[in-house]
Amino acid sequence: ARPRTLAGGSVAADPRLVTKVLIGLNLAFFLVQLSVGDAFTDRFSLIGQAIAPYSGAVEGVAQGQWYRLITAMFLHANYFHILFNMLSLWWIGGPLEAALGRARYLALYFVSGLAGSALTYLLAAPNQQSLGASGAIFGLFGATAVLMRRLRYDMRPVIALLVINLIITFGWGSIAWQAHIGGLVAGVVVGYAMVHAPRERRSLIQYGTCAVVLAAAVVMTAIRTGQLG
Repeated sequence: ARPRTLAGGSVAADPRLVTKVLIGLNLAFFLVQLSVGDAFTDRFSLIGQAIAPYSGAVEGVAQGQWYRLITAMFLHANYFHILFNMLSLWWIGGPLEAALGRARYLALYFVSGLAGSALTYLLAAPNQQSLGASGAIFGLFGATAVLMRRLRYDMRPVIALLVINLIITFGWGSIAWQAHIGGLVAGVVVGYAMVHAPRERRSLIQYGTCAVVLAAAVVMTAIRTGQLG
């Protein structure tokens, strides 16, 4: 039998490959932001509904630009923003990818990021621009906390890091706290399913939970679109 991770995933030769690819994608998007400028960022960041500064057209998720919920996850505001997020992704994401396996880890990352985007869209001012991998990374934090509790590890380091991140989140005016909270809650829920699912129906429960959280994100998006429409 092939060796399996704690969550039932395949053990990979490079247990951090997906984390490396995600960091590479974030860095590539940031380089495009630096070279193209605000026009690229404005086109792909998360905006609920706003008048575009150049064309005067009304743009945003409410106008059917659903892709913004995903593309915003790969954009960053400045050097500190991307440095902090990528260090967190490497430090938290690498061990988590090894514990879950590639497919489950990738599902957790995107579901958490989308949940963060959807909650931001639902609760933030429609003309507030939001961007960053923070929702997805907070999802990784949440899942890591669940995993460490399951393995009976010392929780204090991850709790301390989480508290520091939350202080930065709520103390920094420009950061969308909704993305962090949405991602964190999604990460805890999906993480719990990943590490506590019974062996006989493990994949069904794990991916079924991802589908339920995704459905919640779709519902939040639909509600907000209805409000703004």
